[in-house]
Amino acid sequence: MSSVRLDVWLDVACIFKTRSEAQKAIKGGKVDVNGQNAKAQKLVKSGDVLDITRPYGRKMRVIVEGVTENHIPKADARKLYEDVTPPPSPAEQQLLDLMKLAGPKRRHQSLGSPDRDERRRLRRAKEGGL
Repeated sequence: MSSVRLDVWLDVACIFKTRSEAQKAIKGGKVDVNGQNAKAQKLVKSGDVLDITRPYGRKMRVIVEGVTENHIPKADARKLYEDVTPPPSPAEQQLLDLMKLAGPKRRHQSLGSPDRDERRRLRRAKEGGL
């Protein structure tokens, strides 16, 4: 196989969890192929350079090294591309850490399922009321 659809490849290579998630990112302009904005049906082949915008504005750059349409184990999927993303500068890293701290508060998994009062509080928070 010499080429495969971009949305399929992003899913198979485990860059996105699902194909529909990859399609949403592509439709939102978050994925560029060889410096040009791409569509989901764009065919990707070995040697293509993908620029992907991740959450918090992080940029991910990968070089396609292999293509396949079939799902493969995650360890093998990582061999389909080479990640050449430069590490964030110290200032960018501080900003990322600060944004993570300022994000929504999450419950610890070890606490088990929420009780009645917690469920009501969570529902009010999600609906916008405090």
